[in-house]
Amino acid sequence: MKIGSSEWSKLIIDGARAFDLDLDYRHTELFAAHARELLHWNQTINLTAITDPFEIAIKHFVDSLAPARMISPGATLLDIGAGGGFPGVVLKVVLPSVAVTLIDASRKKVNFLKHVIRTLKLEDIEAVHIRVEDLASAPAYRQHFNFITSRALTDLKSFIRQARPLLAPDGQMIALKGRRDPGEQTAVRSRILAVETYRLPFTGSKRSIFKLQ
Repeated sequence: MKIGSSEWSKLIIDGARAFDLDLDYRHTELFAAHARELLHWNQTINLTAITDPFEIAIKHFVDSLAPARMISPGATLLDIGAGGGFPGVVLKVVLPSVAVTLIDASRKKVNFLKHVIRTLKLEDIEAVHIRVEDLASAPAYRQHFNFITSRALTDLKSFIRQARPLLAPDGQMIALKGRRDPGEQTAVRSRILAVETYRLPFTGSKRSIFKLQ
């Protein structure tokens, strides 16, 4: 299978339906451009251990679509530890009205994200080389974001601690995780609004999404 082929694109379109999303080839053309740049830059920068086209389609792009239906049109979104652009860049492609800020502590990864933003010609999205603790000290960003995402970044308690100063009143934090950890979940029980458990399309891998307040 080749990235950008009709078979590759159909995988993503079919996988997106598991999350009630109707995508088309305009979306997957952008995803293919993202994926090609990911693999090219991955030769010199450690962006991903996933290099098989099938796994890139499902484990990066389809998995990043899972929280899309939870995010309101026109919202502001922060993706902490954006890395290779998952889920932040993917969400921007399918939710163009959402203003997205991507942050990462690695300058090289932020340089990649800026390159992807230019390559895909995305607007109202920025990539910033900064630690989340330092971003929280910037007045312009405090209590600014309606939604804050992270994907397999850290434990839920640490995520809440990092994200809370940046979250707008009535905002929500969305953590994309693998298998549920009962101990981790118990530690933040009072902050959990909802937990969704699902299996990743075509692979059956277990995933969880935590909506946190």
